[in-house]
Amino acid sequence: MTKEELALEVIARLKKEYPDAGCTLDYNEAWKLLVSVRLAAQCTDARVNVVVKDLYAKYPDVESLAAADVADIEEIIRPCGLGKSKARDISKCMKVLRDEYDGKIPTDFKSLLKLPGVGRKSANLIMGDVFGEPAIVTDTHCIRLVNRIGLVDGIKDPKKVEMALWEIIPPEEGSDFCHRLVYHGRDVCTARTKPHCDQCCLDDICAHII
Repeated sequence: MTKEELALEVIARLKKEYPDAGCTLDYNEAWKLLVSVRLAAQCTDARVNVVVKDLYAKYPDVESLAAADVADIEEIIRPCGLGKSKARDISKCMKVLRDEYDGKIPTDFKSLLKLPGVGRKSANLIMGDVFGEPAIVTDTHCIRLVNRIGLVDGIKDPKKVEMALWEIIPPEEGSDFCHRLVYHGRDVCTARTKPHCDQCCLDDICAHII
Protein backbone atom coordinates (compact mmCIF):
# COMPACT_ATOMS: atom_id res chain seq x y z
CA MET A 1 0.00 0.00 0.00
CA THR A 2 1.42 3.41 -0.98
CA LYS A 3 1.28 6.31 1.44
CA GLU A 4 -1.42 7.89 -0.71
CA GLU A 5 -3.51 4.72 -0.52
CA LEU A 6 -2.87 4.41 3.20
CA ALA A 7 -3.93 8.03 3.70
CA LEU A 8 -7.24 7.51 1.90
CA GLU A 9 -7.97 4.38 3.93
CA VAL A 10 -7.12 6.11 7.22
CA ILE A 11 -9.32 9.07 6.27
CA ALA A 12 -12.24 6.77 5.44
CA ARG A 13 -11.98 4.80 8.67
CA LEU A 14 -11.59 7.82 10.93
CA LYS A 15 -14.52 9.49 9.16
CA LYS A 16 -16.67 6.48 10.02
CA GLU A 17 -15.35 6.37 13.59
CA TYR A 18 -15.69 10.10 14.29
CA PRO A 19 -18.31 11.42 11.84
CA ASP A 20 -19.01 14.61 13.75
CA ALA A 21 -15.47 15.51 14.84
CA GLY A 22 -14.77 19.22 14.84
CA CYS A 23 -12.66 21.81 16.59
CA THR A 24 -12.48 21.12 20.32
CA LEU A 25 -11.95 24.80 21.16
CA ASP A 26 -15.21 26.62 21.88
CA TYR A 27 -15.80 29.84 19.97
CA ASN A 28 -18.64 31.79 18.37
CA GLU A 29 -16.56 34.49 16.69
CA ALA A 30 -13.44 34.10 14.59
CA TRP A 31 -11.24 36.31 16.77
CA LYS A 32 -12.05 34.15 19.79
CA LEU A 33 -10.65 31.10 18.04
CA LEU A 34 -7.49 33.11 17.42
CA VAL A 35 -7.23 33.81 21.16
CA SER A 36 -8.05 30.25 22.18
CA VAL A 37 -5.53 28.61 19.90
CA ARG A 38 -2.80 30.82 21.35
CA LEU A 39 -3.85 29.83 24.86
CA ALA A 40 -3.89 26.15 23.88
CA ALA A 41 -0.11 26.00 23.49
CA GLN A 42 1.07 23.49 26.12
CA CYS A 43 -2.43 23.49 27.62
CA THR A 44 -5.50 21.32 27.14
CA ASP A 45 -8.39 22.59 25.05
CA ALA A 46 -10.73 21.74 27.91
CA ARG A 47 -8.92 24.10 30.26
CA VAL A 48 -8.79 26.83 27.62
CA ASN A 49 -12.56 26.56 27.14
CA VAL A 50 -13.05 27.22 30.86
CA VAL A 51 -10.55 30.06 31.15
CA VAL A 52 -11.81 32.05 28.16
CA LYS A 53 -15.26 32.36 29.74
CA ASP A 54 -13.81 34.73 32.34
CA LEU A 55 -11.70 36.50 29.73
CA TYR A 56 -14.66 37.22 27.44
CA ALA A 57 -16.94 38.15 30.33
CA LYS A 58 -14.57 41.00 31.09
CA TYR A 59 -13.44 41.72 27.52
CA PRO A 60 -16.30 40.76 25.17
CA ASP A 61 -14.89 42.14 21.91
CA VAL A 62 -11.68 42.90 20.05
CA GLU A 63 -11.72 46.56 21.05
CA SER A 64 -11.99 45.93 24.78
CA LEU A 65 -9.38 43.19 24.76
CA ALA A 66 -7.02 45.36 22.71
CA ALA A 67 -7.41 48.14 25.27
CA ALA A 68 -6.95 45.85 28.28
CA ASP A 69 -3.92 46.02 30.52
CA VAL A 70 -1.60 43.12 29.68
CA ALA A 71 -1.23 42.32 33.37
CA ASP A 72 -5.01 41.94 33.69
CA ILE A 73 -5.08 39.55 30.73
CA GLU A 74 -2.21 37.58 32.24
CA GLU A 75 -4.00 37.23 35.58
CA ILE A 76 -7.09 35.73 33.92
CA ILE A 77 -5.26 33.34 31.60
CA ARG A 78 -2.66 32.22 34.16
CA PRO A 79 -4.22 28.72 34.51
CA CYS A 80 -3.30 28.05 30.86
CA GLY A 81 0.42 28.44 31.60
CA LEU A 82 2.96 30.71 29.92
CA GLY A 83 0.76 33.60 30.99
CA LYS A 84 3.22 36.41 30.39
CA SER A 85 4.04 35.55 26.77
CA LYS A 86 0.48 34.54 25.90
CA ALA A 87 -0.97 37.73 27.37
CA ARG A 88 1.57 39.81 25.48
CA ASP A 89 0.81 38.08 22.18
CA ILE A 90 -2.95 38.30 22.64
CA SER A 91 -2.74 42.00 23.47
CA LYS A 92 -0.56 42.75 20.46
CA CYS A 93 -2.70 40.62 18.17
CA MET A 94 -5.94 42.32 19.21
CA LYS A 95 -4.35 45.73 18.68
CA VAL A 96 -3.41 44.74 15.13
CA LEU A 97 -6.94 43.51 14.45
CA ARG A 98 -8.37 46.72 15.85
CA ASP A 99 -6.01 49.08 14.08
CA GLU A 100 -5.48 47.33 10.73
CA TYR A 101 -8.44 45.04 10.14
CA ASP A 102 -11.42 46.90 11.63
CA GLY A 103 -11.71 44.31 14.38
CA LYS A 104 -11.94 41.39 11.94
CA ILE A 105 -9.37 38.70 11.21
CA PRO A 106 -7.50 38.61 7.89
CA THR A 107 -8.76 36.09 5.39
CA ASP A 108 -5.49 34.92 3.86
CA PHE A 109 -2.81 32.63 5.26
CA LYS A 110 0.16 34.97 4.87
CA SER A 111 -1.59 37.82 6.67
CA LEU A 112 -2.58 35.52 9.51
CA LEU A 113 1.04 34.45 9.91
CA LYS A 114 2.04 38.07 10.43
CA LEU A 115 -0.18 38.42 13.48
CA PRO A 116 1.63 38.29 16.86
CA GLY A 117 1.64 34.80 18.33
CA VAL A 118 0.22 33.14 15.22
CA GLY A 119 2.18 30.29 13.64
CA ARG A 120 1.37 27.85 10.87
CA LYS A 121 -0.70 25.60 13.13
CA SER A 122 -2.92 28.47 14.24
CA ALA A 123 -3.21 29.95 10.75
CA ASN A 124 -4.20 26.59 9.30
CA LEU A 125 -6.83 26.11 11.99
CA ILE A 126 -8.34 29.50 11.17
CA MET A 127 -8.25 28.88 7.42
CA GLY A 128 -9.94 25.50 7.79
CA ASP A 129 -12.50 26.15 10.51
CA VAL A 130 -13.39 29.78 9.89
CA PHE A 131 -13.00 30.12 6.14
CA GLY A 132 -13.50 26.53 5.00
CA GLU A 133 -10.23 26.50 3.06
CA PRO A 134 -7.87 23.51 2.70
CA ALA A 135 -5.83 23.22 5.88
CA ILE A 136 -3.60 20.81 7.76
CA VAL A 137 -3.13 21.49 11.47
CA THR A 138 0.00 19.76 12.74
CA ASP A 139 -0.59 19.77 16.48
CA THR A 140 0.98 17.24 18.83
CA HIS A 141 -1.74 14.64 18.21
CA CYS A 142 -1.32 14.92 14.45
CA ILE A 143 2.47 14.63 14.55
CA ARG A 144 2.40 11.65 16.91
CA LEU A 145 -0.31 9.74 15.06
CA VAL A 146 0.83 10.21 11.47
CA ASN A 147 4.26 8.94 12.48
CA ARG A 148 2.81 5.94 14.32
CA ILE A 149 0.42 5.10 11.51
CA GLY A 150 3.17 5.38 8.92
CA LEU A 151 1.90 8.31 6.89
CA VAL A 152 5.22 10.05 7.53
CA ASP A 153 8.53 8.50 8.53
CA GLY A 154 10.17 9.85 11.66
CA ILE A 155 9.35 13.51 10.99
CA LYS A 156 8.80 15.61 14.10
CA ASP A 157 9.11 19.16 12.77
CA PRO A 158 5.54 20.55 12.42
CA LYS A 159 6.13 22.33 9.12
CA LYS A 160 7.85 19.31 7.57
CA VAL A 161 4.99 17.08 8.71
CA GLU A 162 2.52 19.53 7.21
CA MET A 163 4.35 19.59 3.89
CA ALA A 164 4.55 15.79 3.80
CA LEU A 165 0.83 15.46 4.50
CA TRP A 166 -0.08 17.95 1.77
CA GLU A 167 1.46 15.44 -0.65
CA ILE A 168 -0.88 12.60 0.33
CA ILE A 169 -4.01 14.10 1.91
CA PRO A 170 -6.73 15.43 -0.44
CA PRO A 171 -6.99 19.18 0.26
CA GLU A 172 -10.71 19.04 1.02
CA GLU A 173 -10.11 16.37 3.69
CA GLY A 174 -7.22 17.98 5.54
CA SER A 175 -9.03 20.03 8.17
CA ASP A 176 -11.51 17.35 9.25
CA PHE A 177 -8.80 14.69 9.11
CA CYS A 178 -6.71 16.63 11.62
CA HIS A 179 -9.70 17.12 13.92
CA ARG A 180 -10.35 13.39 13.84
CA LEU A 181 -6.72 12.70 14.73
CA VAL A 182 -7.23 14.78 17.88
CA TYR A 183 -10.22 12.65 18.92
CA HIS A 184 -8.41 9.43 18.06
CA GLY A 185 -5.27 10.56 19.86
CA ARG A 186 -7.18 11.30 23.04
CA ASP A 187 -9.46 8.27 23.06
CA VAL A 188 -7.39 5.47 21.56
CA CYS A 189 -3.89 6.29 20.32
CA THR A 190 -2.83 7.96 23.55
CA ALA A 191 0.52 9.54 24.31
CA ARG A 192 1.04 9.05 28.04
CA THR A 193 -0.01 5.41 28.18
CA LYS A 194 0.35 2.49 25.84
CA PRO A 195 -1.98 3.03 22.86
CA HIS A 196 -5.17 0.97 22.97
CA CYS A 197 -4.43 -0.90 19.76
CA ASP A 198 -7.07 -3.54 20.50
CA GLN A 199 -9.71 -0.79 20.25
CA CYS A 200 -8.27 0.91 17.17
CA CYS A 201 -10.08 1.05 13.85
CA LEU A 202 -6.67 1.22 12.14
CA ASP A 203 -5.11 -1.78 13.86
CA ASP A 204 -4.63 -3.86 10.70
CA ILE A 205 -3.01 -1.07 8.65
CA CYS A 206 -1.06 0.89 11.26
CA ALA A 207 2.72 0.72 11.06
CA HIS A 208 2.86 0.61 14.86
CA ILE A 209 1.21 -2.82 14.71
CA ILE A 210 2.50 -4.36 11.51
